[in-house]
Amino acid sequence: MAPHAGQPGAWGPLLPGLLLLAAALSRPAAPCPFQCYCFAGPKLLLRCASGAELRQPPRDVPPDARNLTIVGANLTVLRAAAFAGGDADGEEKEAGVRLPLLTALRLTQNNIEVVEDGAFDGLPSLAALDLSQNPLRALGGAAFRGLPALRSLQLNQALAQGGPALLEKLDAALAPLADLRLLGLAGNALSRLPPAALHLPRLEQLDARRNALAGLGTDELRALERDGDLPGPRLLLADNPLRCGCSARPLLAWMRNATERVPDARRLRCAAPRPLHNRSFLDLDEAWLRCADGDADGRGEEVDLAGPELEASYVFFGLVLALIGLIFLMVLYLNRRGIQRWMRNLREACRDQMEGYHYRYEQDADPRRAPAPAAPAGSRATSPGSGL
Repeated sequence: MAPHAGQPGAWGPLLPGLLLLAAALSRPAAPCPFQCYCFAGPKLLLRCASGAELRQPPRDVPPDARNLTIVGANLTVLRAAAFAGGDADGEEKEAGVRLPLLTALRLTQNNIEVVEDGAFDGLPSLAALDLSQNPLRALGGAAFRGLPALRSLQLNQALAQGGPALLEKLDAALAPLADLRLLGLAGNALSRLPPAALHLPRLEQLDARRNALAGLGTDELRALERDGDLPGPRLLLADNPLRCGCSARPLLAWMRNATERVPDARRLRCAAPRPLHNRSFLDLDEAWLRCADGDADGRGEEVDLAGPELEASYVFFGLVLALIGLIFLMVLYLNRRGIQRWMRNLREACRDQMEGYHYRYEQDADPRRAPAPAAPAGSRATSPGSGL
């Protein structure tokens, strides 16, 4: 007789498999690292507590972690393979892949000053890296090597203290990131954009807000164009001190032809020259951006910097003078009779004065009215009846 489903003999063949499945499901999860908080879910999230006592990345991160956030620590130096078992003392050590599933790494506000070559080795799945708000002073030219899946790199407010040498290293470090989509360089006091960032073939957005960009030259604008069907990257340029002179004409023409490439175009304002200060960049008239005749390098801003406000003031001044002249002519017209009377009286007074002068002249010229000559000093005066 065959056993019923409720009898123990019915589960005999399946019992070993069920026990193995139960053991696998009841296996304890990997412990959370010290000073970190783990959040279970579809993707394991870790957030490490802030504090200066955390001086190196945690080494006991669960291998199935997907997102790792470290904020407010004092990491200072990220050595080679810092998240894959690299030696914190700087000794060369072969690093394996300890975090194969890690896709997002956020390291903001950790006082990171140095990022060595290969600091992120052993993170093959890393797609988003955030190093914002760190006082970077040195960056290895191969700092981002071994990151084939990297799509987003944020370096906002992290490059202002490094100087030109850091920008050269950044240019070398960005070159191998062929699949990078988003690049954040906001708040770094950049006077120019890294050339490697402009030539990234798959870049979709470049955040260059709050820098020291006075404009973009023709070479930089040409580098933003892509061959074939690949669209060019979007460019965020708000809060930059744009100089609205002759050299700004290529950027103005490019933005008007591709306004969708600059989402914050309406927020762009002129910082110089003074007549155009705080005027909307898109509303500029190319006639205001005059270049010097024969100026080969396009630096003709000082030739004519009279902005619309100055021109309007000249027009207003001319209108005021015209109004004053019109009022003066009207007063003369209304008082024409009195003016004629005054002119007649003045003419008669002048004529009377001239006639008086003429009469005196005639009297003085009459010889009969001439005075007698004086007697010599030695002669004796005689009277007419003396007989002598």
